[in-house]
Amino acid sequence: MKTISTLMQLDRRVAIITGAAGRLGSQICETLAELGADVVLVDMNEHGCNELAERIEARYNADVHKLITNLGSEDDVRGIPERVLSQYDSIDILVNCAALVGTSHLQGWTTPFSEQSADTWRLALEINLTVPFVLTQACSEALKATEHGSVINISSIYGIVGPDMRLYDQTAMGNPAAYAASKGGLLQLTRWLATILAPHVRVNAISPGGVWNNQPDPFHSKYVSRTPLGRMATEEDIKGAVAYLASDLSAYVTGQNLIIDGGFTIW
Repeated sequence: MKTISTLMQLDRRVAIITGAAGRLGSQICETLAELGADVVLVDMNEHGCNELAERIEARYNADVHKLITNLGSEDDVRGIPERVLSQYDSIDILVNCAALVGTSHLQGWTTPFSEQSADTWRLALEINLTVPFVLTQACSEALKATEHGSVINISSIYGIVGPDMRLYDQTAMGNPAAYAASKGGLLQLTRWLATILAPHVRVNAISPGGVWNNQPDPFHSKYVSRTPLGRMATEEDIKGAVAYLASDLSAYVTGQNLIIDGGFTIW
């Protein structure tokens, strides 16, 4: 009988994380490294990747490899597995975290619906939904070969429920249709892939709620008031879910969406 500590260990497993230099992505990378995985940081932000790599190498006994990649290029995305396998013997974990989010500074993004841009819609679907499809497809054979492959897609509560636009009153914040559509699509892609890649690869999703990022008080106070646990999320709140879904703790779990929202979506 394996112990909990044994099941959660990721010693020398290789994890690819897109959006690695972001606020959630960096926490995911550190979580996997702390559990013993070697981590591949995929991001366009070279400076952020360098800082994260230095931090991980100083804190954990993990090997770190950086792939500065334009996820807007399908050729670059499809080339990621080959680049990883030139450095490592396997690909064990894939975390699709890169995304255009609600705070992205894009034209026709966090604007009223009548002003939202079709070009920005297409870009959001490309990064938030098409890239996970392409990268998972490209990594699938390597993931299957390990017999414990795990894919984790980072979705959102706005892939599950519609926005309460009253939260945004008296702020310059918004809630783009493309974000919701892409994150909802990612959840359905998760379920589809879970059946197609079974039994060799598990595919699950995590849907975080709103993460505190110095949002204006009118939004923050209303958001907290309708959240049972009485606060917004922090980046650390995602760590337990990542540890569970990446490791053998969840060896019999696939096609699921783990909602980390303090209860926001239950009422």
